[in-house]
Amino acid sequence: MIFRQLFERESSTYTYLIACEETREAALIDTVKEDVPKYLQLLKELNLKLVYVLDTHTHADHVTGAGDLRDATGCVTLLGEKSNSACVSQPLQDDDEVNIGSLTLKALFTPGHTDDSYSFLLDHQGQTYVFTGDTLLIRGTGRTDFQNGSATDQYHSLFDKLLHLPEDTIVYPAHDYKGWTLSTIAEEAAHNPRLQVRDIQAYVELMNNLKLPNPKMMDVTVPANQACGQPQPNNRANSGQGFQG
Repeated sequence: MIFRQLFERESSTYTYLIACEETREAALIDTVKEDVPKYLQLLKELNLKLVYVLDTHTHADHVTGAGDLRDATGCVTLLGEKSNSACVSQPLQDDDEVNIGSLTLKALFTPGHTDDSYSFLLDHQGQTYVFTGDTLLIRGTGRTDFQNGSATDQYHSLFDKLLHLPEDTIVYPAHDYKGWTLSTIAEEAAHNPRLQVRDIQAYVELMNNLKLPNPKMMDVTVPANQACGQPQPNNRANSGQGFQG
């Protein structure tokens, strides 16, 4: 397996490149529009063919590179079936499998941060990896107060699905704001403060009282992401000052 974790500083977004060494087929998870030239350069340097671009959800803090990458490479773009996006070549459903040469990504429906949130599970040579989007962050969880988010749904996604993965599963989130690069399921279960709640009511109360400002570009990025990464007229950024999960 060929694997790279890439970082976009403006939105603190991690993009993941996964590729099969034998077939040279590749996928990118959670791309950022401004970094499309960097992705294309890396694909060329590694002699890889991009076959899939996946988004874990409709992002509010950056514009996806999926549309530009599909135009440049002819790849298939994948997003959850509830996304209402023009940039979906194929909508994802729970337990769908995405084959990248000899590698297989399994789609896990993990709503809560948004109603279209998915995580992607990869088993390779005895090691399990999960790309959690904004559902499970390192020492945090994604906010649930817009885009049809639900703290109740997120609790079930976390406690009934992600935390049931093998304890040594390596966790790769879509963002980190403190410089963490990866974690494990066991580590998050033990040390993530948002996972130390006594029950679902306590989690809902916690998430409903975060009082975070909206992502500063949400009014621009969400419509753009629903339109394949193309900015839409008559949408202006709101006055929020930043985004923290």
